[in-house]
Amino acid sequence: MWKRLILASATAVLAAATPAKAQSNELTVGVTISATGPAAALGIPIKNTIDFLPAEIGGAKVKVIQLDDAGDPTTATTNARRLITESKVDVLIGSSTTPPTIAVSTVANEAGVPHFGCGPMPISPGREKWTVIMPQPVPLMAKVLFDHMKKNNVKTVGLIGFSDSWGDLWLNEFKNQAVPLGLELVADERYARPDTSVAGQVLKLVALKPDAVLVAASGTGAALPQATLRERNYAGPIYQTHGAVSMDFIRIAGKAAENVIMASGPVMAPEGQADSALTKKPGLALNAAYEGKYGAGSRNQFGAHIYDAFEILKRIVPVALKTAKPGTPEFREAIRQALLSEKDLAASQGVYNFTEKDRYGVDERARILLTVKEGKFVVVK
Repeated sequence: MWKRLILASATAVLAAATPAKAQSNELTVGVTISATGPAAALGIPIKNTIDFLPAEIGGAKVKVIQLDDAGDPTTATTNARRLITESKVDVLIGSSTTPPTIAVSTVANEAGVPHFGCGPMPISPGREKWTVIMPQPVPLMAKVLFDHMKKNNVKTVGLIGFSDSWGDLWLNEFKNQAVPLGLELVADERYARPDTSVAGQVLKLVALKPDAVLVAASGTGAALPQATLRERNYAGPIYQTHGAVSMDFIRIAGKAAENVIMASGPVMAPEGQADSALTKKPGLALNAAYEGKYGAGSRNQFGAHIYDAFEILKRIVPVALKTAKPGTPEFREAIRQALLSEKDLAASQGVYNFTEKDRYGVDERARILLTVKEGKFVVVK
């Protein structure tokens, strides 16, 4: 009897001395990314970059919990729910590509948890409150490609892209921006992310002899049509989206990557930026850390997405901590409000100014144009 009372008292004292998650000084961040599967080339750099994230923000210790969704929206949904219900995360980050990012956004907005998407996605009504997107929006990046086409006398374009929402985003943007410029879409060919051949689609494209081809794909999957087009002796310019910019693209496409035109974020070449550019310092810092561990030329845009999410958190968490503790709905709401109130949030890929309607928050400072020369990325002036 006395032992049970003593044990109960000790347990009560321990519980009183141990702060509950609801009154924690620990910021818990849940991450779901495509560390395996067809989109691993995008997810692995994000996973690698976790090593370079701050251990403390505004006096609050940072705890990162990372799960793999393999690029599957259903798994991403499960991961997001698990991170919210079991780990009680204050912030969600993920996923790596468009379909699972949409899935995570749905869960985050249902639960009222701030969400940083690492894959571009359309912001439909019901998702704009809790989700912000780290990659540049397709309209911003598409414009620099379509302007380049127009400047170089391209009249007809063949599109080959993923048979999912990423391909659809680029098709819609072609209609919205390229058609008014006088460009004509002569083909819309699609393939699935796991496909290992696009020979049939490329044969159709080559037969139509478009002035240029736009590849609406991402990760290593973007190299497949690039290589196949050159193998079939297509000699026209090939344009790639910012989802394709990685050293893996050059490695897989090989000589076929030469002279490709790619929209990119500034983190791929911060050395050439003016000292006054707000993206230069964080870009140099990230590339130094990443290439210091993973080798020269390993820099990438995808790790930059989670790095930039934390650059933003470094600004907004101290603001949120003035009104609430991590682990509470009030803290999550304070983060959401700080995302709107804090301006010129400088990061490696852009300068972010979020609003209730603009959940990307970037402008022309978030893009550059790259090509490949002798196996290396070179800025197009």
